[in-house]
Amino acid sequence: MTLADDDQKPRPTRKLAKSLDAIAALRIAMQQRLDEAQKEAQQPPPAPEPEPIAEPVPELLPEPACKSPPEPPPILKAAEPPPKIEAAPEPEIKPEPAPSAERKIYESTEWPQAMFRIVERSQKLIQDYLERQKDNALDIPAFNPMRITEAFMELTNRLLKDPERFTDAQIALWQGYVKIWQRAVARMQGKTAAPVVTPEPSDKRFKDKDWQNLWLFDYIKQSYLLTAQWVHGLVRQEAERFDPKLAHKIDFYTDQLLDAMSPSNFWMTNPEVLRATLESGGGNLIKGFEHLLEDLERGHGRLHISMSDPRAFKVGENLATTPGKVIYQNHLMQLIQYAPLTENVHQVPILIIPPWINKYYILDLREKNSLIRYLVEQGHTVFCISWVNPDERHAKVNFDDYMSDGTLAAMREIGRTTGEKDINIIGYCIGGTLLAASLAYLNALPEKPSDLPSVKSATYLVALTDFAEAGDLSVFIDEDQVAAIEARMTKQGYLDAASMAMTFNFLRANDLVWSFVINNYLLGREPFPFDILYWNSDSTNLPAAMQSFYLRKMYMENKLVEPNGLSMKGVPVDLHSIDTPSFMLATREDHIAPWRSTYAATQLYRGPVKFVLSGSGHIAGVVNPPAAQKYGYWTNDTNPPQADDWFKGAREHKGSWWPEWVKWLAQYAGEGVPVRDIKDGLENAPGSYVRVRAV
Repeated sequence: MTLADDDQKPRPTRKLAKSLDAIAALRIAMQQRLDEAQKEAQQPPPAPEPEPIAEPVPELLPEPACKSPPEPPPILKAAEPPPKIEAAPEPEIKPEPAPSAERKIYESTEWPQAMFRIVERSQKLIQDYLERQKDNALDIPAFNPMRITEAFMELTNRLLKDPERFTDAQIALWQGYVKIWQRAVARMQGKTAAPVVTPEPSDKRFKDKDWQNLWLFDYIKQSYLLTAQWVHGLVRQEAERFDPKLAHKIDFYTDQLLDAMSPSNFWMTNPEVLRATLESGGGNLIKGFEHLLEDLERGHGRLHISMSDPRAFKVGENLATTPGKVIYQNHLMQLIQYAPLTENVHQVPILIIPPWINKYYILDLREKNSLIRYLVEQGHTVFCISWVNPDERHAKVNFDDYMSDGTLAAMREIGRTTGEKDINIIGYCIGGTLLAASLAYLNALPEKPSDLPSVKSATYLVALTDFAEAGDLSVFIDEDQVAAIEARMTKQGYLDAASMAMTFNFLRANDLVWSFVINNYLLGREPFPFDILYWNSDSTNLPAAMQSFYLRKMYMENKLVEPNGLSMKGVPVDLHSIDTPSFMLATREDHIAPWRSTYAATQLYRGPVKFVLSGSGHIAGVVNPPAAQKYGYWTNDTNPPQADDWFKGAREHKGSWWPEWVKWLAQYAGEGVPVRDIKDGLENAPGSYVRVRAV
C-alpha cells in the first residue's frame, strides 16, 4: 500500500473527537475560573492588616527584672531596614521598568480572557474541520506525494552508490562547520572575524542587527546558510541526471524545505522574536496565535495568510478610483470606459484585457501608481474589461468563451460607442495569451466580422505564448496533478481561489509566506497596509472547463505555438499569421512568465516587434510609475533568435518603461479629436463584478 492509497481512505475522527471533548472541558474550566476572577475583582479590598514592625511588641513581653534599657527582641531586629542586615546579603534586584501597555494587558486578567478566546475559537475550527471530512471533495491531494518521495529516494541511493564522492562532500561540509565554530569562538573572546558564509543581498530574513551583532545568532545563521548551500548544490548536481521536469521538481521542493527550516521561522532562534517576547511578556505570541485563528477562520479552516490590513483598503474608495462607468456587461465581464482627463484625446481607443486569474485593478491601484490613469492623462480613451468572479454557474465556460464573450464582445461595443474603425489592445499575463490567440483567430476567419474594429497595435505585458519553459509554475503541472485538479473541479465547477493563491505564493515562499508567518504569528504584529498585497489577496476562482483546457493545451502540450495546433471556436489558429505591430514587455525576475520564455514570441509574429525588459518581477515590474524612479529597463532595436544575445546587445535605461511604451504607442494612436464623454452607463466604475470576493 502506498501513501497515496492510504490517503484515499476515510480519515479517522476518533482522536479529533477526543480533542474536541478535551477542549470543551478546558473551555468550561477556564470560564469558571474567569468568572471567579471577575467576582474577586468586584469585591471591595480587605482592610489592610497592620505591619508587624508597627505593632507595640515590647508591651506584649513580660516586664524585665532589671531597669536597664532592654535589648531589642529578635523580631524587631529582623525587621530592621535591609541595609543593616549584612550577614547574608541578597543579590541586588533592580526595579523593573514600568511595563508597556501591551505587557500590562497580558500580566492582568487579560491572560485568562485571551486564552479563553483561543480555546473557544479553536473548538469551532475543529468542529468545522470534522464537518468537512463528511465531504472529501476539497481534500483531493494536489499531487501524488509518492512520486516526489520516490525521486528523493532515488537521489539518495545514487549518492550512497558513490560513497567516495559523498564522503568528500561531507568532509567539505564539516570543514565549513569548523571554520564557523572557530569564528564564533573568536567573537566570544571579543575578537573580530570575517564571516564564512553570508546571505544574498536580496535575502531579507537576516536583516535584524542581532543576526550580526550577537555571536550566537550569527553562528546559527551561518550554520544554516552553509547547510542550505551544501544541500542545494548536492541535490542540484545529482538531479541533473534525472528527467529535466523531475529534476526541476526536486530542485524546487528542496528549496521549499530549506526555506521552511530557516532559523528565522522559529521563535527560539530568531533574535527579533525573542526580544519582542521578553518586552511584551509573551503578549506577541498570544496576539500572533489570535492572528493565526483569524486567518484560519477567514479561510474556513484553511490557512489564508493576511498580507495586508484588510481594513486599510476598499475597492472604489481608495483603490480603483479612476473615474469612469460600466457601459456594457454580460455573463462573463463588465466593460468600463474611463472619463477623459484632457481637453483632446487620441483618435484610436485602447482596450485593456487584464488577467482573470486576478482582478483588473492591479492596473488601477491608487492615483500615484495607476497605469490606467496614466494612459488617460496621456490623452487616450481607455476601456478595460472587468472579469466576473466565477462560481459553479460558469463551470462550462471555456478559454475561447473568454475570447468571444470577452475580447470580441468588448471590441464590438467599443466600435459601436466610439464609431472608430481601429483599436489598440493591451493584454496582461493570461490576457496577453488570449490576445495572441484572438488575433490569430481573426486572421484565420474567411471573412472578418464587419462590426469589429481592426487591431492597429498589440501590447503584451508579461504574457506567455510559448510554454516550453514555463518556470517554477510548471512544477505543479503534470498528468497526476492536473488529473487531481480536474477531479476537484468536477465536484465544484471551478478551481477555488484559495488553492490558486497558495500555489502562486509558494513560488516566492520567503517573501509571500514565511515573512508573514514571522510578522503576523511570531511577532504578533498587524500586517502592513500595502495596496499590491491587498490586491494579491483578492483572488478569483477559475472555471473548470477553461482551467483544464489552459493547463493541458498550453502548459502540458504547448499547442498554441504549433501552427494550427489549437482551435478557437472550432477554427485552427496560427500565431505566425499575426502581422499586427507588437510591443512586448517582460520582467527580469518574473517567476510566472520567465522573460526568456516571453522573448520566444519575438520569433513567432510576422509583424514588427519591440521587446522591452523591465527590472523586478511579474507585478512590480509592470506597475512601475515614472515618479517612483525604480527598477529601470532595457531596450534593443534588434531581436536575435536567442534571448541572451538580445540582452548582451541591450541598452539599460533608468526609471519606468511607461514613457518608452507611450512613445511607441503614439504612432498608432491617431490624430487628436474632441473628448468622448460617457453618454450612458450601467453603474460607476469600478463596477460590481470586481467587488465579489472569493476569499
